[in-house]
Amino acid sequence: MKRSVRELNVEGKRVLVRVDFNVPLVNGQIADDSRIRGALATIRHLLERGAAVICCAHLGRPGGLPRAGLSLAPIASHLESLIDRPVQMAPDCVGSEVTEMAKTLEPGQILVLENLRFHDNEEANKPAFAKKLARLADVYVNDAFGAAHRAHSSTEGVAHHLESAAGLLMERELEVLGSVFGRKREKVAFISGGAKVSDKLELLESVVTHADVLCIGGAMANTFLTAGEVPVGTSLVEPEMFETARDIVGKAEKKKSRLLLPVDAVIAAGPDQPPRARPLSFEEETIPPEWSIFDVGPRTIEEFQTAIEEMDTIVWNGPLGLFEREAFGGGTRAMAQALTEIDAQTIVCGGETAAAVAQAGVAGRLTHVSTGGGAALELLEGKKLPGVEALPDA
Repeated sequence: MKRSVRELNVEGKRVLVRVDFNVPLVNGQIADDSRIRGALATIRHLLERGAAVICCAHLGRPGGLPRAGLSLAPIASHLESLIDRPVQMAPDCVGSEVTEMAKTLEPGQILVLENLRFHDNEEANKPAFAKKLARLADVYVNDAFGAAHRAHSSTEGVAHHLESAAGLLMERELEVLGSVFGRKREKVAFISGGAKVSDKLELLESVVTHADVLCIGGAMANTFLTAGEVPVGTSLVEPEMFETARDIVGKAEKKKSRLLLPVDAVIAAGPDQPPRARPLSFEEETIPPEWSIFDVGPRTIEEFQTAIEEMDTIVWNGPLGLFEREAFGGGTRAMAQALTEIDAQTIVCGGETAAAVAQAGVAGRLTHVSTGGGAALELLEGKKLPGVEALPDA
């Protein structure tokens, strides 16, 4: 375990907190504030213990240049409403004016730095830039699990210049995700969806050697189905991944873990066309050549649910269909509901999957909805995260 913010003496100190404020904006308005809310516990913890808090984060991909549409000013304003106290907004994240604002910050006050990625030295993890950030504070806390897989100045570099620790959100993410495949005698199921096998190849190859059950849905299932000589019409497939798909199936058989693919599907002539009235059963009929698969069918959900209901831990990453469209969101919604009915530790990771369970209204009934996409998947793959490795052990 890494040193926790709970172990730090922060009274009277300025604490630089790397948070994950990379939230979706629509016309300058925050579309989903869950990542901001996720940082509140650590911010409040520090304020209650007499610290001055300096929040730093990135937003979007400005390419190392200031961009008005990617300013953190709207986030600072929203944070102020959530935490019910004044929040100062800095004009930049480094520089003499920012240094002076940080220097005069009093205990109980909050300062939000401007978008770190307005400087290309942030993503390049330049030591000089990390030192400039470090000079703003006395202590560093990393609470941005969603960015922990990046070796950037604010996630990795600055930790080498200040007394450092993990924030409460980071601590929780590491506790839950870091132990998924580490507990002996516990049965683990992994549900994988999304578009492409190639996007999750390393994850699938890792999971198939650890999980007792692996359920595959979404467009990525089309590649597995086609590799197994099940026609999928004009559905999205990756021909170059056929052999890989067969290899993953073979590994599951060798380990004697269950690998489940869809047995039925919701089909349509196109993503903007209405679905056929009844799902297509792969055992009973062949998909018309000009039609495509856009969601798993009800029998698939039943089989997935039956396979995972005896598990101790269930991890879900990736929607099972084109859930953004109401007509093709039934499988994903049903899976979200099914997880609430199983007596197990239920973990959701990935932005789309988190959005799906929120949309289904069940996020609060699951054990853990991770704030990390790539970071969560890399941790599950067994990789070391630079932002975590830079923190001292407890």
